[in-house]
Amino acid sequence: MRGHESSVFSISVHASGRYAITTSSDTAQLWDLDTFQRKRKLNILQSVGIQKVFFLPLSNTILSCFKDNSIFAWECDTLVCKYQLPAPPESSSILYKVFAVTRDGRILAAGGKSNHLHLWCLEAKQLFRIIQMPTKVRAIRHLEFLPDSFDAGSNQVLGVLSQDGIMRFVNIQTCKLLFEIGSLDEGISSSAISPHGRYIASILENGSLNIYSVQTLTKEINKPPPPLVKVIEDLPKRKVNSGDLKMKVTSGRVQRPAKSRENKIQASILKQDLTGNFENKENEFSDGLNKKRLQILLKGYGEYPTKYRMFIWRSLLQLPENHTAFSNLIDKGIHVAFLNLQKKYPIKSRKLLRVLQRTLSALAHWSAIFSDTPYLPLLAFPFVKLFQNNQLICFEVVATLLINWCQHWFEYFPNPPINILSMIENVLAFHDKELLQHFINHDITSQLYAWPLLETVFSEVLTREEWLKLFDNVFSNHPSFLLMTVVAYNICSRAPLLNCNLKDDFEFFFHHRNNLDISAVIREVYRLMDTTPADIHPDSMLDVFVALTKGQYPVFNQYPKFIVDYQTQERERIRNDQLDSLRERQVVEDMQAEVDQQRVEDEGWYQTQELLRKAEETRREMLLQEEEKMIQQRQKLAAVKRELKVKEVHLQDAARRRLLQPQQDQREMELRRLDDEIERKVHMRDREIAATAKDLEMRHVELEPQKRLYEKNLSRNQEAIAKEMREDADAYKRKVDLEEHMFHRPIGTDQTQNQKTQKLIEENLAKAEQACLNTDWRIQALHKQRCDDLHRNECYQEVAKLLRKNRKKEMEVLNAVMEGEAKKWEEAEEKDFHLKSEKKAAALSDASRRWFLENETHDALENAQHPYHKVPRCQDEWVASSCLPRTSQLKDISEMESLTQISLNQRKTHWDTMEWDLMERVRNLRQRLATQARNRCQTPHLLAT
Repeated sequence: MRGHESSVFSISVHASGRYAITTSSDTAQLWDLDTFQRKRKLNILQSVGIQKVFFLPLSNTILSCFKDNSIFAWECDTLVCKYQLPAPPESSSILYKVFAVTRDGRILAAGGKSNHLHLWCLEAKQLFRIIQMPTKVRAIRHLEFLPDSFDAGSNQVLGVLSQDGIMRFVNIQTCKLLFEIGSLDEGISSSAISPHGRYIASILENGSLNIYSVQTLTKEINKPPPPLVKVIEDLPKRKVNSGDLKMKVTSGRVQRPAKSRENKIQASILKQDLTGNFENKENEFSDGLNKKRLQILLKGYGEYPTKYRMFIWRSLLQLPENHTAFSNLIDKGIHVAFLNLQKKYPIKSRKLLRVLQRTLSALAHWSAIFSDTPYLPLLAFPFVKLFQNNQLICFEVVATLLINWCQHWFEYFPNPPINILSMIENVLAFHDKELLQHFINHDITSQLYAWPLLETVFSEVLTREEWLKLFDNVFSNHPSFLLMTVVAYNICSRAPLLNCNLKDDFEFFFHHRNNLDISAVIREVYRLMDTTPADIHPDSMLDVFVALTKGQYPVFNQYPKFIVDYQTQERERIRNDQLDSLRERQVVEDMQAEVDQQRVEDEGWYQTQELLRKAEETRREMLLQEEEKMIQQRQKLAAVKRELKVKEVHLQDAARRRLLQPQQDQREMELRRLDDEIERKVHMRDREIAATAKDLEMRHVELEPQKRLYEKNLSRNQEAIAKEMREDADAYKRKVDLEEHMFHRPIGTDQTQNQKTQKLIEENLAKAEQACLNTDWRIQALHKQRCDDLHRNECYQEVAKLLRKNRKKEMEVLNAVMEGEAKKWEEAEEKDFHLKSEKKAAALSDASRRWFLENETHDALENAQHPYHKVPRCQDEWVASSCLPRTSQLKDISEMESLTQISLNQRKTHWDTMEWDLMERVRNLRQRLATQARNRCQTPHLLAT
């Protein structure tokens, strides 16, 4: 059984003994103990180790506890997670190290390195209690519940082994410390409790092994309610030593008295008590209980405490608990008499049925009479239901009941015990003659009003609590108490019984529950026990209580053995006869089967022969039919050949037509394709015409702003030309004024000079104002151009798709416009050249006229100054006089030409700038449209911005 990589520290075996779980720190494995093969393996993360994995008692649930305090429950068969326990509260969060579960699997106790103990309810899946251990406890090393035979698996006492080596036993309901074992000097390293909870074995740290008696440790706990009286069994055996110190529980803690003189005082008191109050041994039990005091307690309270009832019953009945003898009876298996018990007594609980079967089988193996006792299941069933978790106690309780309270029941077997019923009838006749006379008048015998109560031990007519209360008194008294209970039950029910007149009513009454106070019945029983005369009292005819013997059970032969043996012999004879009859029947059936088989074979042979004959006739008929069919087929074949020849001719014709048909279809298809192509071309032409019309409309819309821009530029040019003409006119006026000034200069030279100065200043001021206006006008023009550019850019973006399709036409239009513009510029340059020529001619005429005027003026002045000198004195003077004005005239002419040239250069520069800007914009627009077209071709699924 390999598979673990680290050491195995835990092994848990299923209640059935078929499966086992081995646990190590890194994994847990489920094994099949029948084949020793691994079924499943629990793998976990390395960061989360396994603390413990184990089976819950008497269950198919696997509980896995991990080092992160997570606890999961799994189904054993399917390994499906059933539930997970929630995280404990943060106020009491501890890392679980040790775990313990009650025998019924309902409560889980968990502890660790803390003095807190967590109790989980596995049914409600929640933490229902936190127990705080004494402050001496710093860590819990081991947990184990103390079993009890009478708590139905719901263990109440939990053993807690702490780090100081002391194991403390705590009641989980009252949270009180009951007792403790071990000490600081002799600490316990490990401990184990026996399955029945009687002994505790502990290995001490010094290596010694101590075995403790739980009965002695819990002597103070299991005592009945007060008054508490300590009973000493045997004086020689009772010695006071250090190991028999009395433990007292005070405020939930165990106090150990010191070894001082108090021990001596206690010993002397015990000795005095023993000498003065030594009681009868028949009223004393080995566990320290006293029967007389129990009877006093029972009469005071009416019943025993529920918590101690099972313990008291075991003490009253003095059960030997013969494990070996009981195991031998159980090992014999289910008795043949009770194999079909479920057919006669269908019990819903399979577990209860199995326990009842085993108990009855053990009784039948113990004594042969019980295998033939028909009422034994009715008598044992209430005890089986009460002790179903402890079959040994159940068997011994029923056996004790049969030996003591069922005395003389089997003397008239298989009939009811007439002697016992006669005792009951005598007592009833003495105490209630009227009721007995009523029974006699209606032919009701003791077999009807007494025997049903006895054979079911009152389980049919009482509830569970009433039945337990009754048997508290039955087991505490003489065996005759049960017979007196029958009489008391009838007497307490006399009113309804006297009203019954039919036998069915009486039968119903004694087989069903009735509205009867069981306490009144018990009081009546005690009255009958005290007032019944001795000659008819059942205790004079019944023996006193006798307990089962220790080691081996006593022989039970209080029955007519010859009847039982005769019934056994008769049963065996009947069984043998049945076997013989079965064997003979089997032989007859075998012979009958052979005859039937032979008959079937003969019938089969005849049927086969008949079938063969019919088959032969059928085959002959089939041959004739086949011949006829062959003749018909030959005729059909000849007709088919003729048809085939005709079809061949038709097929050749059809083939020829089929060969011509594809050609015709091909031509038709070509015509249809041409028609489709024509239609597509027409459609494309219409679409192109429509698109061209839309493009022309868009171009018209686009050319409108350009037209307005050109008109605006033309108006600006005209304004500039008009301005230049005005400037020329102003220059002409200035020239006329200059000529007039030069003509009138002889008259007022000073005034003329002042007027020139003023006029020059005014002209400079006008030029400055004109320059400001021109600048403002240019700024406004640039602003308007920028707005127009932005608007046109938006329009270009909107019509980018249309411009891409019509860029060729646009370029043609643009080229035409540029050619017209170039022609206009050439015409303008020619006109400008003609204008320059005219200006030069005008300037020459002006210069000659000015020279003439100057000469005339000069001559006039000379004549005025020298009236007699009309002819120049020499040729040089004439030349000099004629050269001065010509030089000034040429200077003025050159100045005017330079001004005119500057003005023309400015206008040409302005128009060149505008042309360059327009060409740059067109070039940028073309580049942008080309880039967008390339982007659309590369990413067709994106839209251009």
